[in-house]
Amino acid sequence: MGPGPPAAGAAAPPRPLSLSARLSYAVGHFLNDLCASMWFTYLLLYLHSVRAYSSRGAGLLLLLGQVADGLCTPLVGYEADRAAGRCVRCGPRKAWHLVGTVCVLLSFPFIFSPCLGCGPATPEWAALLYYGPFIVIFQFGWAATQIAHLSLIPELATNDHEKVELTALRYAFTVVANITVYAAAWFLLHLQGSPNVEMARDASDQLGIQDVQVFQNLSLLVIGVGAVFSLLFHLGTREGRRPQAEEPDENRPLLAPTTARPLLLWRHWLREPAFYQVGLLYMSTRLIVNLSQTYIAMYLTYSLSLPKKFIATIPLVMYLSGFCSSFLMKPVNKCIGRNLTYFTGLLVILAFAAWVALADRLGMAVYAAAVLLGAGCATILVTSLAMTADLIGPHTHSGAFVYGAMSFSDKVANGLAVMAIQSLYPCSGPWSPALTPHGPCPVHMHGAQLRPGAAPCHPACHPCSSILAWA
Repeated sequence: MGPGPPAAGAAAPPRPLSLSARLSYAVGHFLNDLCASMWFTYLLLYLHSVRAYSSRGAGLLLLLGQVADGLCTPLVGYEADRAAGRCVRCGPRKAWHLVGTVCVLLSFPFIFSPCLGCGPATPEWAALLYYGPFIVIFQFGWAATQIAHLSLIPELATNDHEKVELTALRYAFTVVANITVYAAAWFLLHLQGSPNVEMARDASDQLGIQDVQVFQNLSLLVIGVGAVFSLLFHLGTREGRRPQAEEPDENRPLLAPTTARPLLLWRHWLREPAFYQVGLLYMSTRLIVNLSQTYIAMYLTYSLSLPKKFIATIPLVMYLSGFCSSFLMKPVNKCIGRNLTYFTGLLVILAFAAWVALADRLGMAVYAAAVLLGAGCATILVTSLAMTADLIGPHTHSGAFVYGAMSFSDKVANGLAVMAIQSLYPCSGPWSPALTPHGPCPVHMHGAQLRPGAAPCHPACHPCSSILAWA
């Protein structure tokens, strides 16, 4: 039996979102993206090369943050779904977004600032305990903002292609945020760097204790700019449930409404195979993107022995490439579909990994390799988020739980992977170019950059293949 006649007043198709509404939504994750860029790209480098903490100590703090984020994410998603209807003025998603934003603003600057009250004789474990509470508060706020923002996509979008457009715009501003961080980092490091460009291995051109102020100023800049864009999001986005327009194509929701159950609650998701398929796909995607971002700066510093300004310019090239690629997502998805688009992104990343593995010395070709990595990561990330929105389909009342569960797996997997790398292949200590001209751990960093980029591609292929067969 087909669906009954449309209710009165609901016969007209829903109006698409205006350009201002789409842009105001897209900037709502800008603060998170700015902080995440610093967190993943510079945290290990800052703690190890600038603050002179051990590899295991730095990895332990990152693991603490990822586990805290992973635990908070599904809880925030569950509470955000439960709060539907209680926050009448701003909506439950925007209320959680505001709570998360405040937590991030109050905690993030302390992570990239010197330990208050610590001195040269302070043991490392005491300093790590100092940073722990700030990291937990920051990760709770980050999780609340992320889940609230992601769960708005199925409610705001009127059709599948609009979901892709919102996701692409969201990722475009993610790239803009990363570009902002790396451009600011380059400028601050340029002011503090050595005037002699040829002295690539001179101690003054490498990271050290003299760069503490650089990272502190960068964190304050991130907070200030992010707060402005969060305000624009809250002023320009109206949360309200919108009817979904059905489209009979390959991009239909992965969970077809085969039962008469009006609500798909969180416990019902646990019985759906597509939930685990998309979850594995999303986790593998985040492993590729986040671990590549985490180790690219250390790879440039320790394996290639490049001056410290390259830790800003190479990631900048990566995200300029990703920024351009994000605008191709909508037409490419329309042309070849979600699954082939994802496979294309995986092939680009595998090409990058093969190039870096086989090349003896990259030289200036490191910029071309960065273009490949940036384009591939942008393609698979945007597509995986669109697949998650497809999974939710019309079940927006429990969308926050789905995003929370997906993020839980990816955060914990990322933290455990980083801790394993830091423990199995520890660096010997802060780099002194005069003592170790090739870096303290060149083999470690070379392998760490290749394995995160290529290894998760294999598990990512399996759920994507099963989704292709499902569709």
